Amino acid sequence: MFVSENLGVNEKGNLTVGGIDTVDLAAQYGTPLYVMDEQVVRNACRRFKESIDKYYGGKGLVCYASKAFSCLEMCRIIASEGIGLDVVSLGELYTAVKSGFDCSKIGFHGNNKTPEELEYAIEVGVGHIVVDNISELFMLEEIAKAKNAKPSIMFRIKPGIDAHTHDFVKTGQIDSKFGFALETGEAFEAVKQAVACENVELSGLHCHIGSQIFDIAPFEEAARVMLDFIAKIKDELGYTVKELNLGGGFGIKYLNEHDPAPFETYMERVSKVVKSECERLGIEQPAILIEPGRSIAAPAGITLYTVGARKEIPNIRTYVSIDGGMCDNPRYILYGSEYEAVVANKASEERTDRVTIAGRCCESGDLIGENMPLQYAESGDIIAVCATGAYNYSMSSNYNRVQKPAVVFINNGESRIAVKRETLDDIIRNDI
Repeated sequence: MFVSENLGVNEKGNLTVGGIDTVDLAAQYGTPLYVMDEQVVRNACRRFKESIDKYYGGKGLVCYASKAFSCLEMCRIIASEGIGLDVVSLGELYTAVKSGFDCSKIGFHGNNKTPEELEYAIEVGVGHIVVDNISELFMLEEIAKAKNAKPSIMFRIKPGIDAHTHDFVKTGQIDSKFGFALETGEAFEAVKQAVACENVELSGLHCHIGSQIFDIAPFEEAARVMLDFIAKIKDELGYTVKELNLGGGFGIKYLNEHDPAPFETYMERVSKVVKSECERLGIEQPAILIEPGRSIAAPAGITLYTVGARKEIPNIRTYVSIDGGMCDNPRYILYGSEYEAVVANKASEERTDRVTIAGRCCESGDLIGENMPLQYAESGDIIAVCATGAYNYSMSSNYNRVQKPAVVFINNGESRIAVKRETLDDIIRNDI
């Protein structure tokens, strides 16, 4: 009935998340409201970690891609599950540090890191820095020399894989702002430069072929391409690459018709490719890292809104306006991303209406979705938009000077604030 297993309907006919009445949550904390189910997060972490242990003999690391959703509490939960973290900015790294996260389990990404970011990453001792371009390598070499440090690095490689997803979230093909190209020889030349450096250590290679991918075959092909490159480095430079990060991008169920493969199936199939290719190439199997983000955070989250106006335009469409929108979920206006929505206080009823859910911002394109099946929604109803745990809070903004919503975590029938709702004073805090 619902896209996430933690959603249900109680005796009042109201939508529940993790067994808690969402209408009660809306009344207690106000709307818009992000709700994260801690057990869903933990279960996904455990499944990924158990799969690494099973299919790679524990020789690897799961790193949560914190760009999907980052706050102090999320970092604490991830740390308690014994997995690592992937950060892409000074702010994400600082959040992890302030949460008490073990920095040796952090990988630092980014296609244009600043000197300030690299200096801080070295100071706190991140596990590895994913170098994205040759100028970053040389800058990092100088910074490391000045700090008398020798950080571990990975190179981000473009394996040339088309992952058949939205153009804006394809990152593995040659025409991408990310990484070194294999086809042009750029990646091999960069490896030669890194091996010659005195103040950095090339520990591994990294690739990421895209996001929201349902087909496992592109991941298998990426593993083949990357292992071929590792073998080339070994044969021609005599250098052993010890780690291979195969990235993330695993698809999740946003709509009922979506049918993503279980994490374990992905891990089993790709591990078979890794093992067979290493045997064929005569190389030692590197430690395998993966970076799930959306697949850990998205199913755990829902967003609750209160309905304001209902506007019916005969023979055209019906708009149902909510008290949030592109400020708290910009993914529809950016990517055309689709969601399942439920009138939380009418969850036991059939979704017989077809509506466009409109946001409150002064933009015609501020929509959560169009032609969405929904129960009849009217002023005062609570709408829940499902699977919003990833790239909603993290991409939220103060456009129109709208305050960002609160984030509530639920666990074992209890709820708690993880991020406070912004106040009007927060909006003008940095104004002079």
